[in-house]
Amino acid sequence: MTLVGRTRERGIETLSLDSPATRNALSAPLVAELADALTECAKDTDVRAIVLTHTGNTFCAGADLRNPPPPDALVSLLRQIVEAAKPVVARVTGHVRAGGLGLLAACDIAAASGQATFAFTEVRIGVAPAVISLPLLPRTDPRALARYYLTGERFDAPEAARIGLLTTAGEDVDESLAPILDGLRRSAPEALAETKRLLTARVLETFDRDAADLTALSARLFASAQAREGMTAFLERRDPAWLV
Repeated sequence: MTLVGRTRERGIETLSLDSPATRNALSAPLVAELADALTECAKDTDVRAIVLTHTGNTFCAGADLRNPPPPDALVSLLRQIVEAAKPVVARVTGHVRAGGLGLLAACDIAAASGQATFAFTEVRIGVAPAVISLPLLPRTDPRALARYYLTGERFDAPEAARIGLLTTAGEDVDESLAPILDGLRRSAPEALAETKRLLTARVLETFDRDAADLTALSARLFASAQAREGMTAFLERRDPAWLV
C-alpha cells in the first residue's frame, strides 16, 4: 500500500501523506516511504520544488504510537528536508500535532488554511518534543514555544504564522501558495540551491550539535513509565493517572 502520493505540475512535485486512517501519523513505513520519495525528487532535474501536503483532515498527527519510527529515522527525515537542494513547501488544510510540527519547521516555506489547527501534544502523553526541536528552535519564537511546548494547548493558523511556524495563513491555501510557487518556477535551480544553503546553515548547525542528545532523550522518554501510562491513556481515550 502506498502511503505517499505523488503528482507533478510544471516542475512542482507534490508529495501527499496518504494514510488518513491513521491521521497520517508518522509510522516507520510512512517515514521510510517519504524519505525515498524525497531522495528521488532530489535526483530529478525536472523537479524545481517539492510541495508536502496530505489527504484527509489531518496533515500529520505526530508519531504513530503503535508503529513509531526509530528516533534516528525521524532525525534523518527532518534533516533530509532541511538539506534538500530544492525548496520544500508545506501545504496544510487540516490539523497538525506533535511530530507533524517538526515536518512544518523543516520545510523552507509553510502555508495553511483557516481550517488548520496546531498543538505540541507530547507533554500530555508523558514525552517531550525532543527531536522535532532541531528545526523548530532555530526558526520559531522562543517565548511562544515555551507556552505551547509546556501546555500542549491548541492554536490556530494566524497564531502559527505569528510565531514563525508558518510563512502564510489564509482561508484559501492554494491562493496563498500561487505566487510562491510561481516565484520558485522562475528561479534558477543552482541559485535556489545556494540560497537555500544560506538560509539553512543555522538549522543544520543545530542538527550537528544536538541531534545525538535529543535522539537519546526521545528514546529514554518513550521508554519511561510515564510515557507508557500516557500512551495507554491516549489509546484508551481516558485521562492519564497524573491528571489532578
